[in-house]
This record gives sequence, C-alpha cells and structure tokens, in this order.
Amino acid sequence: MPLSWAEARETAWRAGYEARGAAAELPFDAAAGSALAAPLAAASDLPAFPTSAVDAWAVAGEGPWRITGAASLAGSVPAPMGPGEAVKIATGAQVPEGCEGLIRLEHAEIDGESVTGPAEREWRETGEEAKAGEELLPTGTPISAPVIGLAAAAGHATLPAHPRPSARMVVFGDELLTSGVSREGRVRDSLGPMVPHMLDAAGARVAAEVLGPVADTLDEHVAALRTATAEADLTCTTGGTMVGPVDHLHAALKAVGADYVVNTVSVRPGFPMLLARTAEGRFIAGLPGNPQSAVIAVVTLVVPLLAGLRGLPLPGLRSITLAEHVPGRGPATHLALVDGNGNRLAHHGSAMLRGLANAAGFAVVEPESEAHAGRRVPLATVPGVAS
Repeated sequence: MPLSWAEARETAWRAGYEARGAAAELPFDAAAGSALAAPLAAASDLPAFPTSAVDAWAVAGEGPWRITGAASLAGSVPAPMGPGEAVKIATGAQVPEGCEGLIRLEHAEIDGESVTGPAEREWRETGEEAKAGEELLPTGTPISAPVIGLAAAAGHATLPAHPRPSARMVVFGDELLTSGVSREGRVRDSLGPMVPHMLDAAGARVAAEVLGPVADTLDEHVAALRTATAEADLTCTTGGTMVGPVDHLHAALKAVGADYVVNTVSVRPGFPMLLARTAEGRFIAGLPGNPQSAVIAVVTLVVPLLAGLRGLPLPGLRSITLAEHVPGRGPATHLALVDGNGNRLAHHGSAMLRGLANAAGFAVVEPESEAHAGRRVPLATVPGVAS
C-alpha cells in the first residue's frame, strides 16, 4: 500500500534520524549545515575584556584631560591610565585600566595637548554577551554561518555535530548516453549530472564519480549496489523502480539483503519511488527514471532522510499563493511546478525538465482536493535551487 506523501516524508526523516552516526567534534566547515549534538557554551567571557564600542579618547579622572601615551589599538593590551590623562582608543580595542569614560572623536575638542568633551561609558563590559560556561545555544540548533561565528567568538574551533553522510549516484539503463545528443533510440542522461548537486545542497558528501550507466541485467544491478553501498551511507539509483521487463531494482535489493523503508508513495508525478536499508544500515533511494519524477523523489525521501542523518528536524515547507487554478490528482497528493509568482509552469510532464529549470518549487495540493487561484498552499522546494 503506498504511503501518503506527508507520511513518506516523515518516515524517511525518522529512518535517518534513528540511524544518524555518532556525534563528533567537527571543524566548522564539516559541521556547517548539521545540528548541534550538544549545547554550545561560552569557553570564556564574551567579550573577554572591556572593549570600546567607538573610536574615541579614553579619559580618566576630571577634565580637561592631558593627551598622553600611545593609542590603544585592537589586538594590544594598553597601559593603565592615571587621573587627568587621555589616550586615543580604536573601536574594538581593550579599554585601559583606570579609564572612566570615552569621548567620541567627533565630539572632542582639542586645545594644544589637552582634550575636552562629553565622556560616556561607551564600551562593552566583560561578559556582557555571555559569561564563561554559559549555554549559548541548545542541542539541535541548526549550524548556520552565524552559529559558526558565535562559536568562534566564544572561543571554539570545533562544534559537536553529526558528520555529513556520504552519498553515491548509480545510474541504470542501457538506453542512456553520457555525452552528445539523443540518437539511435538512446537518450542523454540528465539525472547523473543533476542529482549529485542536489544531494550536495541537501547535506550529503557526494562521490564525484557517478557509477554507470549500469547495464540492464540483474547481475550488473546487484554488483553496482554492492559497490556503492560498501562506500556510501546513501546510494541514489535512477530508474528500475517499476516492474517492467528490464526493471531489476527490486530483485537487486532483495539480493543485497535490503529491506523497504518506503515502497511507492501516493503522489503524482513520481509515485514509484522507494527507500530501502541494508543490514549494515546503508540506505538506497530508488528514484524513478523520468527526470521530474526523480526530483520529486529527492524532495520527498532523500531531503528528509539526509536531514535526519545530520540530526536536523524534518525540513519544513514554505508556502505560496497560487495565481491560477491547480487541479487535484484524486487520492494522490499533486506536486505541481510553479514559479515564484504562483503561476503553474508549462512543460511540467514527468519526463520534462524545462519547467523545473524555471520553478520556485512544487505547489502541494492535498489528496481529494484542488487549489484555486488566490489560495495559499505549501511549497516544496528543490535543494540547490535559488528561491
């Protein structure tokens, strides 16, 4: 029995989350895009010492103040100040011991060797943002660029996170060409060049070499799956998800000892997608051979799976207001290509990519319903596609 589209997303995510690898302290580049596997705490006070918020004169005691000493610059420890003294200080520099106020340069009046003006406490106090040991972010926080910046400022060089899962692409089909134009009954493969970029954008560490095209025999399918799953946490295959005369994927899955996590989804286009898992815990995502259907399988199964494997929550859906009517597809969820203005795109057949190349994503029309112009509906985006 096919799973509903929503249930398939949840099932794929849950399978990934339960199979996520052990967390480790990872360099920032490796941790980016995952989730914190432990709380992030400040390794020191933040800031670690009082720092000027402005370019100014640092002054001590009563004015007017006598200009003395070298300027206090970022990256150095200034000499202590005595009453009646003034030294220049740069934004971000450590405030000298004994300083009682800062006069902004633009507010200062210089008379020979003395300076006057309104003095304020315009500096960040030690620990103003966080005290040493204070929790900054909880477990499960997605590791974004600002999170990495905060971690660095707080004294860290690594973050506790689940590593990027490795992925391998396997392309099935005697009919596929890897160069030139379609000819003599054979067609140019579009999924081998396209899908790895989507996997990378969705958080996988993708092997550069695509395996295939693999010949349409059971032995070759089995050999390809064994090669790929020996190396990768996730293997994505293209084609063979039905039960036609050269569709060997299901038999190959049985031969390598893989069990189904999801076997077909009630969605149009793209329903003959699948997700399986080997006894060793490696995942195999079977994408339909039609390009748009394959992308829908990536959106439905692979993106949630990779999120789970990295300790992230199930990816949320955006929303969009439709500019025109989008029909339903009976008991199946309809994923309809739309542009950023909510217009349904032409060239939206499951074998076509022209519409997808101009799309903001797929408008989600629930089973047994339709969506009229002006209605706001969920939008499933495609990894690697700018929105």
